[in-house]
Amino acid sequence: MSETQPASLPALGKLADRARSALDACGAVVPAGEHPVLSPVNGEELARIAWASPADVEAAVARAHEAFLRWRLVPGPQRGALVKRYADLLVEHKEELGTLVSLEVGKITSEALGEIQEMIDICDFAVGLSRQLYGRTMTSERPGHRLAETWHPLGVVGVISAFNFPAAVWSWNTALALVCGDAVVWKPSEAAPLTALACAALLDRAVAEAGAPAALSQVVLGARATGEALVDDPRVALLSATGSTRMGREVGPRVAARFGRCLLELGGNNAAVVAPSADLDLAVRGIVFAAAGTAGQRCTTMRRVIVHSSRADELCERLAEAYGRLPIGDPTAAGTLVGPLIDARACASYSSALEQAATEGGALLAGGERVLADQAEEAYYVQPAVVRMPGQTPVVERETFAPILYVLPYDSFEEAVALNNAVPQGLSSAVFTADQAEAERFLAADGSDCGIANVNIGTSGAEIGGAFGGEKETGGGRESGSDAWKAYMRRATTTVNYSGELPLAQGVDFSV
Repeated sequence: MSETQPASLPALGKLADRARSALDACGAVVPAGEHPVLSPVNGEELARIAWASPADVEAAVARAHEAFLRWRLVPGPQRGALVKRYADLLVEHKEELGTLVSLEVGKITSEALGEIQEMIDICDFAVGLSRQLYGRTMTSERPGHRLAETWHPLGVVGVISAFNFPAAVWSWNTALALVCGDAVVWKPSEAAPLTALACAALLDRAVAEAGAPAALSQVVLGARATGEALVDDPRVALLSATGSTRMGREVGPRVAARFGRCLLELGGNNAAVVAPSADLDLAVRGIVFAAAGTAGQRCTTMRRVIVHSSRADELCERLAEAYGRLPIGDPTAAGTLVGPLIDARACASYSSALEQAATEGGALLAGGERVLADQAEEAYYVQPAVVRMPGQTPVVERETFAPILYVLPYDSFEEAVALNNAVPQGLSSAVFTADQAEAERFLAADGSDCGIANVNIGTSGAEIGGAFGGEKETGGGRESGSDAWKAYMRRATTTVNYSGELPLAQGVDFSV
């Protein structure tokens, strides 16, 4: 099998000017410093930035808290108007933001622009939500009493985001937090600070035009120490963190120790079940995008295909053929479908996982090699790999953040569901079937144990209208649509006595 010839990479010195132009168009100011920002496209240095100190983070949180005290009193529809203006600016600067996403994290152009569109979509959702922060009225057991619940702004929301979605995940949190009456402090991935600065500059503009508090949304750049300062600050009422399960194990207890709220979006080891009745044309298209898109660096990337034994040979053959046609190379070039891994560590994890899979009985069907190293030694492009496994071995149970797809056989639908659930993570899942009963069983209480369960589509590409998140080692957090807004507010149960008497609940008699 021969791989499609990859596109040539941009020569060094070609990307920094593009990044600078996009930043200028968005009005972003880059704090000059000593920390290099490298593009995974060709290893080029895009900028050198200054990182925030723990004291800088403390000052930012203090400013955010003061802004929150004012913003919480602004009516919801007025808060929504600010977010609406931000959406307009995102539309206006979609191309520039998409360019920064491609240059900083290596997404192909269509995926980079799709990420910015996701920001626009969540803003639209939040604008409507600003008039729908509903409580409820309950029937009181006492005559002449009204029992109700109301929702109030929560406080400062800290956001720690990962490199693979350098803008969208922040916007999920920020659009909802702003309409809920909160302030936001954002610590982006140290791999993607320029995208963050551009997004923040546009929001600063919207804030200024709306006459909102200037410190309503802030960015603090840095690595671990910067994030730790945000995690540990008691004024951060909600800490939303996206990243690895390892990171979540550290963040969760630290936030809990100060009785803060935590919203965790962690690892995924997502699977699709391919049933005997599946439309393989549909399944192959869904699998290839979910498994190879973003070079396998999405939390919803498909990492396992659980296929009925009667269809396994055909599916493997078709996947290998499709993988052999994937154009790999410059993510900003037309026609490219697979861009680079983020760095050398990701490439090493890819190679190590394939070596372990071989020792566990895996047969490599497609891909498996690094490419383009002769053009850019400090850029890490790999061929997406398909590995046929004898079963769910240890390497299959571990999430490797790279484009490796393991194919596992099953004989009964109960076995397929058990394999889907037999990993520590519980983010996304899918089943390809034309059998309505199988589809319903997959979605039932004893079916997929993931936060996302799909039928006849892949595991990635979630819409903003639904709540996004997963169970088990994925962390249990929910962001984006549905009622995820409740995480950004506090609930108060209220009782109003208008009877002129003082009856007690549960018939208690405490007469004096």
